[in-house]
Order: sequence, then C-alpha cells, then structure tokens
Amino acid sequence: MNINSASESQFIYILDNAVLAWGLAACGTAQISKLIFELIFNKKWRPSVLIETGGMPSSHSALVTGTAAGIGLQLGFNDPLFALAATIAFIVMYDASGIRRSAGLTAAKVNEIAKKNSKESHSENSLKESLGHTKIEVLVGSLLGPMIALPGIFFVGSPLHLLQMIGLFSV
Repeated sequence: MNINSASESQFIYILDNAVLAWGLAACGTAQISKLIFELIFNKKWRPSVLIETGGMPSSHSALVTGTAAGIGLQLGFNDPLFALAATIAFIVMYDASGIRRSAGLTAAKVNEIAKKNSKESHSENSLKESLGHTKIEVLVGSLLGPMIALPGIFFVGSPLHLLQMIGLFSV
C-alpha cells in the first residue's frame, strides 16, 4: 500500500466515525444557535458569536455530552470508554461553569478598574470577559448534545454511510 492509499484509508476511517461526526454536529448546532439567541434576546445580528466562547448554549457541553452519549450507544453504557467519556464531559462542564466563568467575571472587574483609570472607553488591552458559561447555558448545551447525536447515529449513521446511501461514495 502506498502513502496516498494509506492516507485515503485513514480519511475513510474518520468519515466512518459516526460518534465523532455527530458530536461535532451537536457542537456546530449549539454554536449556530448562539447566533439565533443573540438575535432574539439582544436584537443584534452578530455573526462574531459563532467564533466566541461563552454564551447560550454551551457548545463545549454539547460536544462532550453528544460524544459521550454516542459512545454509550455504540459500545454500551456499561463500557469503560463510556465511563471515561462521561467523566471528561463532567470535567469540561464543571470547568465551563466554574473556573472559566469565574475568570470571565474577574476579567470584567479588571477591565472596569482599568477603564476608570484610563481616559479611553475601551482599550485594546482589555481582557476577554466572555470565557465561561452560566449553569443554565451548560445545562442546555449538555441536553442538546445527546438530542442531536443519538438520533443522528441511530437513524443516519456515519458521514461515510450517508454518502454511500445517496450514491456519492462507494468502497
């Protein structure tokens, strides 16, 4: 097997990973929904929210819970890999609503102090404030993950399977 066919087969393996694909789809859905939340609740069209951290819902939570649920569905919820994925999901969600949230609140206070001591209204040296999530943002993201990933894995399968079903790829 030459290098090109080895690379192709590795790419096919990635395309055949339904858990990864649907975990990422859950993350992407959460990220896109931030744009909708921003429009509905703040009446602003801000596409920049698509690449920002923080906000409703937590895309990190959607990613890790969707992936963990997918692992549980494929391997069994009693499998040690599901336990590992669930543990990592809990750590990510705890971090998002705890440590990262606190860091963002601290940054807001530091920026407020710097603004009082400066004549400028916004400094390019301002600290990023939107770092973490509220508990409700994490909760919504954590529910969104399995809601996207599980039906996708169960009814559609992997991207490779989808491409084969619609006749765009054959092995």
